[in-house]
Amino acid sequence: MSDKIDLKNLTLPALELFLKGKGKERFRATQIFKWIFQHDAHSFDEMTNISKDLRLDLSETACISNLEPEAVEEGNDGTRKYLFNLGDGNGVESVLIPIEGRNTLCISSQAGCAMGCEFCLTGTYKLTRNLTTAEIINQIMAVERDLVRNPPALPANVPVIGDDLDDGDDSEDGQAASAAGIRNIVMMGMGEPLHNLDNVIPAIQIMIDGNGLQFSNRRVTVSTCGLVPEMARLGREIPNVNLAVSLNATTDELRDRIMPVNRRYPIRELLKACKAFPLPGRRKVTFEYVMLGGINDTLADAKRLLRLISDIPNKVNLIPFNEHEGCDFKAPTKAAIDTFHKYLIDHNVTVITRDSRGGDISAACGQLKGKLEKA
Repeated sequence: MSDKIDLKNLTLPALELFLKGKGKERFRATQIFKWIFQHDAHSFDEMTNISKDLRLDLSETACISNLEPEAVEEGNDGTRKYLFNLGDGNGVESVLIPIEGRNTLCISSQAGCAMGCEFCLTGTYKLTRNLTTAEIINQIMAVERDLVRNPPALPANVPVIGDDLDDGDDSEDGQAASAAGIRNIVMMGMGEPLHNLDNVIPAIQIMIDGNGLQFSNRRVTVSTCGLVPEMARLGREIPNVNLAVSLNATTDELRDRIMPVNRRYPIRELLKACKAFPLPGRRKVTFEYVMLGGINDTLADAKRLLRLISDIPNKVNLIPFNEHEGCDFKAPTKAAIDTFHKYLIDHNVTVITRDSRGGDISAACGQLKGKLEKA
């Protein structure tokens, strides 16, 4: 790309500083910010309440980036998978999941991933690079555009297990995000979000800015495999977003094997960081638990999990493993899932067992990318 500054990389305060360097008033930043993130302006010529001189100046020194999906697949259950070409040989994926008319968008933060979790397909691509703030935001804006052009129709017979991101009343969420079609943002796509905080934090600030994408912080969830120092930084800089932690094992021995990050930050240290994370009100830490058949899906695992998280405000997402080529792990049996789920429910844990969504369209992160690369 050119040396021009991509304005989609800038939060509103950063845009104010950029324009101050041009001798422009502070309110101009708000005008431009709204044009970019609320009106989806692709060029400065569209900004009709900005002077021609400023528009010309901006066109010479700045740009507004954009992403359009290279491929889109839609499943029978309404799940929609997007592959984005970043223009440098890298591709990332986003997944739109409609649940009872509430659209949750799962977005990526890196091209590839350095964490090396044994069961994760994205990890087999290794880390190529971090996504910029603009590339993170552009996934959301591209999907919103697609929803306007092609509204999804969720079949009436799709089973709904639950919306694990809903924490109650919607009265405070009368914002543009819902009107645009996307209700929840989850950073659980390709990459480890906390490994790219320098770009992820500004992206979240743009998401929740009232002059930006206008999402309620209650509707933004950041997932991590357990980078403890970065969890503390996220809590300091954006304390009101939701935290999801991929736990996936109840002993250090197993977690060391399937999640190498545990060798640096073992379970006790990770749970201490979860307990310290500043969640407002009645919100809880979500513990993601990928169930691997015959590995971590026993009743004994359920009992250990309960002991580990009992002193942390918690809810649990049980995720039956989605089998993919090149991985020897197997999906758990229905009996194992039901037993695990029932034990936690019986002990007053809020549990969501994720139904398999988008199985017919390569919906696990990395599957669509891999399929197109083979083609």
